[in-house]
Amino acid sequence: MADIKPFEVTWTEAEVGRVLDQVRAYPWPLQPDVPDGWTYGTDGAWLKGLCEHWTNAYDWRAAVADLNRFPQYTARVEDFDLHFLHVVGEAGGKRPLIVTHGWPGSHYEFWQSIEKLAFPSRFGGDAADAFDLVVPSLPGFGFSSKPKRPIGQRSTARLFNTLMTQVLGYDSYLAQGGDWGAMVTSWLGRDHGKHARAIHLNMMGFRPHGGPQAEDEVAWAQKSAAAMEMMGAYFRLQVSKPQSLAWMAAGNPVGQAAWIAERFHDWSDLRKKPLDEVYPKDRLLTNIMIYVMTNSFTTGAWYYRGLVEEGGVAFGPGERVETPTAFANFPGEPLYSAPPRAFAERAYNIVRWTEMPQGGHFAAMEEPDLFVDEVRAWGREHG
Repeated sequence: MADIKPFEVTWTEAEVGRVLDQVRAYPWPLQPDVPDGWTYGTDGAWLKGLCEHWTNAYDWRAAVADLNRFPQYTARVEDFDLHFLHVVGEAGGKRPLIVTHGWPGSHYEFWQSIEKLAFPSRFGGDAADAFDLVVPSLPGFGFSSKPKRPIGQRSTARLFNTLMTQVLGYDSYLAQGGDWGAMVTSWLGRDHGKHARAIHLNMMGFRPHGGPQAEDEVAWAQKSAAAMEMMGAYFRLQVSKPQSLAWMAAGNPVGQAAWIAERFHDWSDLRKKPLDEVYPKDRLLTNIMIYVMTNSFTTGAWYYRGLVEEGGVAFGPGERVETPTAFANFPGEPLYSAPPRAFAERAYNIVRWTEMPQGGHFAAMEEPDLFVDEVRAWGREHG
């Protein structure tokens, strides 16, 4: 069994000071004079406001204390020191759930959901709904160690299954994920269904053999392609030449913040609330700081190249995830919108499909209460 070591986030004043000095010294480029400042990328006025808050109001010491709020550890699995939270809640070791983040999120995405999932009775819920929660950082992200070259989601699923079964001793568990977490969770269901007895996704990962067939599937594919054409430049760069982005971002916390914040703006449900209400600046900055302080912006971008090097998302003839799969469709997801259910069912054994009332790509961070309610309801179906 791997050696489990307690972990604590420690950012020194000197380390943070260097970052804040770089933010203050940022040479602001020209910005296009257009009515909507987000048209060509991150809005300059908004970004300047974020940087002013970052240097003058953001309490990084409080953020560090918050990041140390839950029990966290590292464990050696193959060639990685995997960082993870392990919150043994009211389930008392008997109802494990691993939740996996994506890019440009982090394990911090789940911060508003963790205690409610582990200790529901503290919030007026039923203790029977409690989970033992495992929240890892993807390899190369945050406080997990970095690969020597790009690693993908199938390999990550193997690492996480080992973490759950051999390190933590759970022979059977549930798994949930969005964004890259949805792909990792999908691979847990595909390759490790003996242990991952049910999975829950808030982004559809795999594509069935044969592609779109029915009229509604073709219409969805065309809509998705148009969205990717307008919002997918980041993907094409990171999946093909991620190191080119790394050279520009190194030593540039403002550039990293802009690149990350643009995804939060473009992928979130902003139909009823502006960005700063969906994600208060302090919360968004803590997620950004996890990338900046751990130098994981580069290896986070590598993770896209890992996708193609491990085979992509399309199944071959006869391939399907047979593990019972639940899907929550958050309607404010503009880029990776949900396909028709019949399309998904050719790739997954769909047993639950929930149409959510609101929320977008970063479901647990955008709408933590809706996310918690949905995960609890799904969990009841699987004991």
